[in-house]
Amino acid sequence: DIDHLNLRVQKELVEWLNWLKADIGFDGWRFDFAKGYSADVAKIYIDRSEPSFAVAEIWTSLAYGGDGKPNLNQDQHRQELVNWVDKVGGKEPATTFDFTTKGILNVAVEGELWRLRGTDGKAPGMIGWWPAKAVTFVDNHDTGSTQHMWPFPSDRVMQGYAYILTHPGTPCIFYDHFFDWGLKEEIDRLVSVRTRHGIHNESKLQIIEADADLYLAEIDGKVIVKLGPRYDVGNLIPGGFKVAAHGNDYAVW
Repeated sequence: DIDHLNLRVQKELVEWLNWLKADIGFDGWRFDFAKGYSADVAKIYIDRSEPSFAVAEIWTSLAYGGDGKPNLNQDQHRQELVNWVDKVGGKEPATTFDFTTKGILNVAVEGELWRLRGTDGKAPGMIGWWPAKAVTFVDNHDTGSTQHMWPFPSDRVMQGYAYILTHPGTPCIFYDHFFDWGLKEEIDRLVSVRTRHGIHNESKLQIIEADADLYLAEIDGKVIVKLGPRYDVGNLIPGGFKVAAHGNDYAVW
């Protein structure tokens, strides 16, 4: 175990981070198991090494109901993520992985897409509150891959990417999905749509529909994304929009 409150430990870790930055060329940090030490300590490391980007892994359990599924209200869960960023400093380059969005998406794509509209009409994850500080993802080396601790439904992974790559927040693509699953072209197409239309971490999200079999949302008035098996949505798509990407139960205009 590392005693992060030990001043010598802090000094040597800061020296190591600055060496990684100056000599090796790294310009961002990922704080593993960030709930294992205080945000005040993380702030020391960020302030004294000045990375251009930093992201924390704060993985805690969602609130679950008696049916074993996540409650609709996950405010306490995303509040914990927001609190960490607040304590580190909202103007700093600090962000957190949006585990709230990950957990809700996992269940939503299994025929419960209504979950993607919170009670306030916004996205139910951290991106609904502070998208500029939320790093969205479908799976990572812990949740998917060989560890398989909280995997996204494997046959619906592209619905997950259609969501995070069109929505506010900073999307993170999982190495396995991109290089090992044969999804490179599909993911590339979505990345291209995001880039071409300038969708960014603070883009404006308007949720048009959130039903069991259909989620439809417009981003910045430029991109529309559909998740779910419902096919006939033409009456909901404004004129002038053309399909730019599509796949199993998702489409982007």
